Amino acid sequence: MALNPRVEVRRSSRRRRTVSAYRDGDKTVVLVPASFSHAEEKRWVDRMLERLQAREQRRRPSDDALQARALELAERYLDGRVTPTSVRWVDNQNTRWGSCTPADGSIRLSRRLSGMPSWVVDYVLLHELVHLIIPGHGREFWDLVRRYPKAERARGYLEGVAAAPRLGILSEDQTEAAADDAENDAD
Repeated sequence: MALNPRVEVRRSSRRRRTVSAYRDGDKTVVLVPASFSHAEEKRWVDRMLERLQAREQRRRPSDDALQARALELAERYLDGRVTPTSVRWVDNQNTRWGSCTPADGSIRLSRRLSGMPSWVVDYVLLHELVHLIIPGHGREFWDLVRRYPKAERARGYLEGVAAAPRLGILSEDQTEAAADDAENDAD
């Protein structure tokens, strides 16, 4: 979180007790009941900024954690047939969820995945791990990917996330809320 984040407080006469917050670009929007005093508002804004920061940190595992998870998935679903040399988050993949280079054993996942449910990230990791064994998308490739029990569910989730903005279905904060709900459903 930035040292001086831009915060917009929106008071609502329909809100009675609940407070919520979300990121909207470079600002944070905090929704509070109109009946709150300025002291209550300040206390809740501070609390919500802390909660958002904590949630964002939980959702951004390190490259080391990503590498460890890839090794676990390779062992569990691919019988340890592959060991990636590096697994890391990247910021320059805006049209792909992940990529790999079989020649050097490296895997890159789009940072756009970092806020998604862990079972979706696991699916993308496994997909890229299988590419280290089989470069194309033939039958043998998909047979290995389908060893992951939530493969079809994760594919559907990613297709929905990709389609929603084009269809104007969800705003950015609604997409984040849906990701939260899916994460809670998976646990």
